[in-house]
Amino acid sequence: MARTTKCRKICSFPDFYSFVPEEEDAGIIPTVMMSLDEYETVRLLDYEGLNQEECALRMGVARTTVTAMYESARKKLVSAVVEGKRLRIAGGNIEIDRDRNGFSVDLKSKGDKTMRVAVTYDNGNVFGHFGRTEQFKVYDIEDGKVVNSQILGTNGEGCGALAGILSIADVDALICGGIGGGAVNAIEEAGIKLYAGASGSTDAAVEALIAGTLETIGEANCDHHDHEHGEGHSCRHGKCHE
Repeated sequence: MARTTKCRKICSFPDFYSFVPEEEDAGIIPTVMMSLDEYETVRLLDYEGLNQEECALRMGVARTTVTAMYESARKKLVSAVVEGKRLRIAGGNIEIDRDRNGFSVDLKSKGDKTMRVAVTYDNGNVFGHFGRTEQFKVYDIEDGKVVNSQILGTNGEGCGALAGILSIADVDALICGGIGGGAVNAIEEAGIKLYAGASGSTDAAVEALIAGTLETIGEANCDHHDHEHGEGHSCRHGKCHE
């Protein structure tokens, strides 16, 4: 029997998941796939400037494992840049590093039969953009009824950081307004079901979810990078909290 691969710790999910050549032709250009744990070695070694021992400690693996992942990631990155391929980041046996993430969850314990739903929150209503939300309202649902709700503040500035917060909070589903493609990827990697395009009261949105009448979509509905959103909202992209 093959040995189960140990989960590799990452600080947060990336904000960006796809990089394409300027002259991209989707029907012709091949795609190089880089896993999230491979991406994390590049981020720690080349972006943060850690050595391999420090990187191994951060990710909770052996130095030899870091060496192998980094060499694989570097070859993929070089292949994408030199040969003009699309680079996609996805998958990998990973878990969010709860200590390094810098975020602690002060929520009621989640039961085995509890469905936990987070909603982007602003003064009782669904906040219009996932990447800018400063609060989530978190609902615990059991037997078709809300049994507890709490407000959860955020300290992440990027979509990937927010997805990490929801992962730490053991959220099963997210209800939000606008959301971009990178955030959708982060939510999917966190194993969270997405209900995008919602508006109005957060309580009403959750009741509609319970009733099976919530009219939302599960994909990106906002091209959110480098431009403003209504009422002066613009996306922020931050780095890992140290």
